[in-house]
Amino acid sequence: MSTLIAPSILAADFANLQRDSEMLNSSEADWFHIDIMDGVFVPNISFGMPVLKAIAKHAKKPLDVHLMIVNPDQYITTFAELNSEILTVHYEACNHLHRTIQKIKSCNMKAGVALNPHTPINVLESIIQDIDLVCVMSVNPGFGGQSFIRETYLKVKELKAMIEKKGCPTLIEIDGGVTNKNAKQLIKSGADVLVAGSFIFGNDNPNKTISGLKNI
Repeated sequence: MSTLIAPSILAADFANLQRDSEMLNSSEADWFHIDIMDGVFVPNISFGMPVLKAIAKHAKKPLDVHLMIVNPDQYITTFAELNSEILTVHYEACNHLHRTIQKIKSCNMKAGVALNPHTPINVLESIIQDIDLVCVMSVNPGFGGQSFIRETYLKVKELKAMIEKKGCPTLIEIDGGVTNKNAKQLIKSGADVLVAGSFIFGNDNPNKTISGLKNI
């Protein structure tokens, strides 16, 4: 499987979301990565349901929704109704992770679990076979444009080994500070999905930048 590219809408031009969505539709991007932040779980607030609904109206590719919020369970049904295909919750925000994963899947979405940089991989060992995607945060969540944490490479290798040992098809997604400078090593370490925001939308030619990441 070739590496999947999921541009982060957080770095798009909020005044021109239709334009940027159409650009992604015509690009080699595979998913729309959408960060939902509540200002409580992370020290920032991003867009909520009305903006996601607007993006979904124009997006022709799967919506990869990343919840950086407290009490994610109470919104799972809502995000399913907004056509989210993948719904990722943070391990650190879930008191009953297995129940949360089951609820996401019962709403016909793929279930993702995100790990903050300080959270070790082994917390997922007993549940990895139930997870469709693990989002490894390679920056501290909350703000775009941060520097990549180099310890991520080892974390990805450890996670890949766990997945292979269990024999499950779980995908590994990397979120934070991804550029053409670290993409190759991330893929070599075991990454399946690369999220990039500032690197794509801050470039003069986002379409070409996506193509460059896709073909590394």
